[in-house]
Amino acid sequence: MAINTKLSDRNGGTCELCSTLPATQEYTVSPKNDSSVDNQVAICDTCSTAIEKEDKSEYWRCLEGSIWSAEPAVQALSYRLLYTCKDNEWANDVIQSIELEEPVIQWALNAFEVAEVHRDAFGNTLESGDTVTLTQGLNVKGTSFTAAKGTVVRRIRLVPDNTDQIEGKINEQTIVILTKYIKKS
Repeated sequence: MAINTKLSDRNGGTCELCSTLPATQEYTVSPKNDSSVDNQVAICDTCSTAIEKEDKSEYWRCLEGSIWSAEPAVQALSYRLLYTCKDNEWANDVIQSIELEEPVIQWALNAFEVAEVHRDAFGNTLESGDTVTLTQGLNVKGTSFTAAKGTVVRRIRLVPDNTDQIEGKINEQTIVILTKYIKKS
């Protein structure tokens, strides 16, 4: 696979991680996309294999140098790989000694974030558009009715900032319902 000319010029044809072997491929540092060289790192086949195998060995000691790169993508990938090796004293020492800008650290650690998921009272994953059933009667604040146990709520919407809440229509009124009181149908 040919490496983008701009990327190849940036690294002088060598791997931006180990700095010893010829760069053979472009590696896009997620969650960024391929559209910009600024989001890519030129790596060799050996580093690529180590990334794929999630290698946590001494091999990654080469990152002690690459973490100091001027390129944010190289810094982010180096930090991410060091973070996976943080149980090794040498990797932890490097992480503690480096001072990267906060956006670069967030970019690096983004790979370890687990997306928050809405779940019903029984642990089932909820998605917008699902149909749920109330597991107990609920007093609906601001209205004059009570939603009875067993009430079916169709086409729910997930509350984006709160995994404990959904929105749904009961008696033609949109209300917020706590996920601990529903069961996915």
